[in-house]
Amino acid sequence: MYFIVFIYGIVVGSFLNVCIWRIPRKESLVFPSSHCPTCNQSLKVRDLLPLMSYIISRGKCRYCKNKVPLQYPLVELANGLLWTLAFWRGGFSFTALEYCLMASLILTISAIDLQHQIIPDELVITGLGIVFLFNVIYYIDSPEILLSSLGGGFLAGGFFLFLAVITKGGMGGGDIKLMALLGFWLGWRPILIVIFLSFLLGAIISIILMILKIKGRKDMIPFGPFIGLATLLTVFFGNDIINYYITILINYF
Repeated sequence: MYFIVFIYGIVVGSFLNVCIWRIPRKESLVFPSSHCPTCNQSLKVRDLLPLMSYIISRGKCRYCKNKVPLQYPLVELANGLLWTLAFWRGGFSFTALEYCLMASLILTISAIDLQHQIIPDELVITGLGIVFLFNVIYYIDSPEILLSSLGGGFLAGGFFLFLAVITKGGMGGGDIKLMALLGFWLGWRPILIVIFLSFLLGAIISIILMILKIKGRKDMIPFGPFIGLATLLTVFFGNDIINYYITILINYF
């Protein structure tokens, strides 16, 4: 069954690549049909097989022979693995489906922010719709969980808004809206872990990039991918992370 989930995941990952390319350019997700961005040749079914087409064509367009960005197979593979992990952690349930949808959304947002330094409002709104739908399904009779959701949204969004003000734009509006969305989704306790991990990952990776001279001190590094990675770690391994730190504290004291 997990193999079937993985296949569905990479198929959806292929559509995510369309979103990553077209949404920042304000293009329709439906028209025109899939085509090579270099030569504009319409792609046939055999050109659109997730992962396989890239491998068979050796990473090149079959028509103009230009290289296909590595992003395409990586996004498909990442989405397939995330969907498999979601069902492994959540079982075959609506919870796993929620994890899948949000993981795909986070992957799309992270890729767009990495390339264009923007977090499109339409993706944040889509995420709010997903969160609202599943909150109605699961928690309409659980006011304490709904209050936690509201608290998480205002806590995360408000904190990042505060950072944006005191750093005079060090945090973008997209980061603020993304954190508010994730706060509404996870609730106030898990979002604290996301905030902590996002800054920790941001610091570690930024230092590595500067040591390798890929980035300089004054270079802009988008924060969305760090938020996305921190969120996925929290969703799938949050309890393990908490237990790990509790064990360290107990042994230390």
